[in-house]
Amino acid sequence: MNTKLNNHPLYEDVADRLREQIFAKQLAPGSWLDEQSLAEQFGISRTPMREAIKVLASEGLVTIKMRRGAYVTEVARKDLEQIFTILSLLEGEAARETAAKATEEELNQLDYWHHRLEKAAADRDLEQFFEINGKFHELIQKIAGNRWMNGVIADLRKVLKLHRRDSLTSTGRLQNSLIEHRAILNALLKRDQAGAESAMRKHLARGLEALR
Repeated sequence: MNTKLNNHPLYEDVADRLREQIFAKQLAPGSWLDEQSLAEQFGISRTPMREAIKVLASEGLVTIKMRRGAYVTEVARKDLEQIFTILSLLEGEAARETAAKATEEELNQLDYWHHRLEKAAADRDLEQFFEINGKFHELIQKIAGNRWMNGVIADLRKVLKLHRRDSLTSTGRLQNSLIEHRAILNALLKRDQAGAESAMRKHLARGLEALR
């Protein structure tokens, strides 16, 4: 493996690959990350592997246990409730800010992604729905423009991604999620700040219920 890929340090490339394996459940929740074995598998030394694991630990995807090593994070019900509580506050605020400051072009972009979401739901394409859902939320956060808040949201959603896709398999959840997104979009298009915040918070609360 080259020491750099796309001008990124090697450990960042390794972190990307490990992250993909975690999200794909190739590295299961609770599994031990054997630095030596993984380094040999990737054809690298242990130093960049160790640095990559530190990156994932800072994102919450890996838990480092004293004198026991690194493990893929297991997300308990209590963790999910705490994550959704924080996301509800932050993403609700992002929706409020977006309703206040979005340009017409940005609102059109949100409308575009929602139409894509409608199509993915009609096709029953969960993978596509999940991906577009992320883009819709990310655009709201980008328009809100608070990089500190967005950084916290991004890290929490990485942890949530360990289980979030499972929520869409619940009976009726795909259509309910779509209805909730319509409510968020409609409030944004009307520049209804309180309505956008409320719709976003309800959406996240129902997402937690689905995971329960």
